[in-house]
Amino acid sequence: MRPTITMRMKTSDEALAQAAAAGDREAFDLLIRRHYDRIYRFAWRLTGTQHDAEDLAHDILAALPQKLRNYRGEAKFTTWAYRVTMNAATDRARKAQSHAKASEGWAEDYQRRAAEDEDAAAAQDWLGTAMRALPQELRETVALTLGEDLTQKETAEVMGLSEGTIAWRMSEVKRHLRDMAEKEAI
Repeated sequence: MRPTITMRMKTSDEALAQAAAAGDREAFDLLIRRHYDRIYRFAWRLTGTQHDAEDLAHDILAALPQKLRNYRGEAKFTTWAYRVTMNAATDRARKAQSHAKASEGWAEDYQRRAAEDEDAAAAQDWLGTAMRALPQELRETVALTLGEDLTQKETAEVMGLSEGTIAWRMSEVKRHLRDMAEKEAI
């Protein structure tokens, strides 16, 4: 004969936990009715907000059937339930902290990249301005040597000049760029 609800109400939490662990849904439901408010209040104290406490209590109740399989009855059920709630709150806080650190890392990475992009854009602007200020023959030499990644020998062949002339032009480009940078620094 199956125990009535009234009889179950007198059953200890520990016996209900053992029965719930074995798959007894009524025992599980009764445990939840008895202890939900306690779990929720403790979760609120641990998290500090109603919303987080509700989420935590919900997570605990969803995991409780699985966790009850590990309940050995060595401690009072309430003591065990407090421990489960504490562990769940600690896990949630660690995850939140981990996400915060990851987000912070992403933000720092984004800011670093944005600064690098800004620096690269400024350098590109400066280089574009500097290139336009060069005489045409020096601009052509730089465009082939650095822009097209040709060797000085290949640039000389394309331009129909000697390698020595290309080397001299590249040294002139460096001198022009140095002079421009020095003037801007003043």
